[in-house]
Amino acid sequence: MAAAHQVDPPRIIFHVDMDAFFVSVEELFDASLKGKPVVVGGQRHERGVVSAASYAARKFGVHSAMPLRTAAKLCPQAIFVDGHPERYREYSERAFRVLNSFSPQVEMASIDEAYLDMTGTSRLHGPPLKAAHALHQQMKSGTNLNCSIGIGSSRLIAKVSSAQAKPNGVLWIVTGQEAKFLAPLDVREIPGVGKVMEEKLHALGIRKVGDLARLEDSELESRFGKWGLALAGKSRGQDAGGWFDSAVGGREETKSISHEHTFNEDTADLAKLESTLMRLSEMVGRRLRESNYHARTIQLKLRYRDFTTITRAHTLESPTQLDTEIFNQIRELFRKNWKQRSPVRLLGVQASSLGGPQPDQFTLLDGDKHQRWTNALAAADRLRDKFGENSVGLASGLRGTFRERTHENPAGLPGKQPTKNKPQDH
Repeated sequence: MAAAHQVDPPRIIFHVDMDAFFVSVEELFDASLKGKPVVVGGQRHERGVVSAASYAARKFGVHSAMPLRTAAKLCPQAIFVDGHPERYREYSERAFRVLNSFSPQVEMASIDEAYLDMTGTSRLHGPPLKAAHALHQQMKSGTNLNCSIGIGSSRLIAKVSSAQAKPNGVLWIVTGQEAKFLAPLDVREIPGVGKVMEEKLHALGIRKVGDLARLEDSELESRFGKWGLALAGKSRGQDAGGWFDSAVGGREETKSISHEHTFNEDTADLAKLESTLMRLSEMVGRRLRESNYHARTIQLKLRYRDFTTITRAHTLESPTQLDTEIFNQIRELFRKNWKQRSPVRLLGVQASSLGGPQPDQFTLLDGDKHQRWTNALAAADRLRDKFGENSVGLASGLRGTFRERTHENPAGLPGKQPTKNKPQDH
């Protein structure tokens, strides 16, 4: 007798997105903010950008990545909050623990959103809607925060549907209904379509996803290359191209790690400039060690008062993850390229050409000194884990202390620690 053919269960992906995450966490610590227009990321007079805005503030056109000063003009009555990255990391960890109890395959896409592969979990959690409602309730009881959940046969559909479910809702796009769901949406709703691509598509008369889906793949490829083929797949609800290519919970390779700082007032104070570069080097080094990467290329970003921006990079003989080695290289690049007494608006430090350590190369350095720094910085990292990112720093960076920018991909993102010392090709 022939064995029965086993049919694979339909693919079920959840996208869980915390509602107005930064603002909602702030409301837990200050109930008076509830229901009011709130802007997180800095004060109204500062040069920074908005990290998050409450729904009340969004009604005035305020959105993330907008200059704080623009937000203040659009919504003068808004309450501006500096932001507390330590709190956000803590609540992201809480959310991750809830998600992990539902599926072993969890991928934090940013500090406030995650994908779960729920395929084949119906025996444990019931059908998708029942599981989503249970997760919804457990998230509320575990974090005191609301979330929106999108369900689909692909990550793309799950992500788009969670956006449609906001705030505090659940939306399931049943298999086979993907194209019908996407067709009336603006092309900008497709993940990866930014302002520039939106304008290019509009110029071709493509405004809705349905317009895109009617075009032949070959036409899109001829106009936009590989990205055109990816767009064709996305218009049908497929996980096509770029970030969506890997499995949920699979590791996405990091290309570079960077931090930058915009001064509230332009400065030509050399000591302040160099101490800021030291602090930025510490932040980059911390991220490198946390991800178990070593960087071979170190790059300086320098922007003057008139917005003239230069970048200068240097490739090291031996890859590093040590703050001091990064700073020594950055300081050298800065001194060679800064026009003395010219006020600086922004400084940035980037590490790239990332890979695991190459043990034989460390013998080229002063081995004992290198090990002492490695041990000292590991101890500093443990203190930062316990008491916060600004709890410890090198003396030369103390004058450069500034508030850590609140953003979606900080150091310490839960569930994002990569495989230890995985080598990379360059």
